[in-house]
Amino acid sequence: MATIRAFGALRPTNSLVTKVAALPYDVMNTEEAKKMVQGNPYSFLHVDKPEMHITNPKGDELYAFAGDTLRRMIKEGVFIKDEPSLYIYGLSNSMTTQYGLVCLVSAEEYDEGIIKKHENTRTDKELDRIKHVSYCKAHTGPIFLAYKGLELITAWLLEYTAKHEPVYYFIGEDGVKHEVFKVSDPHTIHNITSAFEEADALYIADGHHRAAAAAAVARKYREEGKTSEDAQYFLATIFPKEQLCIMDYNRVLKDESNLNAEQLFNQLQEKFEIEAINETIYKPKERHTFGIRYEKKWYKLTMKPEWIDETDPVASLDASLLQTYVLEPIFKIHDPKGDKRIDFVGGIRGIEELNRRTDTDMDIAFSMFPTSMDELIRVADAHQLMPPKSTWFEPKLRSGIFIHEIND
Repeated sequence: MATIRAFGALRPTNSLVTKVAALPYDVMNTEEAKKMVQGNPYSFLHVDKPEMHITNPKGDELYAFAGDTLRRMIKEGVFIKDEPSLYIYGLSNSMTTQYGLVCLVSAEEYDEGIIKKHENTRTDKELDRIKHVSYCKAHTGPIFLAYKGLELITAWLLEYTAKHEPVYYFIGEDGVKHEVFKVSDPHTIHNITSAFEEADALYIADGHHRAAAAAAVARKYREEGKTSEDAQYFLATIFPKEQLCIMDYNRVLKDESNLNAEQLFNQLQEKFEIEAINETIYKPKERHTFGIRYEKKWYKLTMKPEWIDETDPVASLDASLLQTYVLEPIFKIHDPKGDKRIDFVGGIRGIEELNRRTDTDMDIAFSMFPTSMDELIRVADAHQLMPPKSTWFEPKLRSGIFIHEIND
């Protein structure tokens, strides 16, 4: 059973929403963020990425700045306060249109495994978000969740958005259309929250560190005997799995193997069928196929079936196959998350980015077929974890549109 709740969101005034709404803090570096906020004092990146303003922070100075900035924006009337409501958040681009339910979900159900993860979290990144939540006294960016089944909820989302006017409608700088609908009727809220009790699980698509941090803050409140109910729930947007778009997450690497072309391809032929591609780019069209750009030429690699164990939800992932049979044995990359010889290129940047990287700072590129939502759910249901950088979701949820305050 999954528990969801309505909440009284802090949200931007209609006149400022396009200035406030910002990409998640972790999809750009500090210099990129500085460029994004030039001339815009309302961008939520001022709250989410305070390192733009403090270059040599002492102690928890960064997080105190974030909290002070949020409270200043509230005092200045940038945000309005709603009565308890649910919200529908719609995002559309050339690849997909998706409508999700913005609500609160239970931190205890995260600990119990009802809200399922598919990635490990890093302690330093988790601590960063714990401090951010604690100093802001708020959850400032929704965790991106998915549900399966619940066809009646999916039908209701589409029906409601077709019949009602959005409270927000805008097109982002990246061409993504954003719509927000408010649902404040108590009878409707009761029906929707009751319907989610039929869900045996919710799945984290993106936002693992924020979810882990929110759960850690909730545990701390319980351990200290604090009775704040706000702290026991965190902000989420829950989409039907069928609407979600996972893009390819490609790899580029420095070649320090000392293998010549013949030696490299001889090793690859043990596990793959190899086909030269007479094109300037190559994007795999099915599972267990990969592209490799080597010495400015593209080749298609097709994994030989005898090396694939489809009964293992993790080992059969393309990211696992590439790591197990290529990156580790041939290039000696044992820790892809920490090894400086490898970098990851999200599919939103295009396959052409792989050409650019291998013409400049890297030697070899691997193009990947996207992981599917069914593969993600299969891994999460097995209580296993995906390899690093297995999924890239588009479009990205904006931060700052919904804020869930934590009142002691």
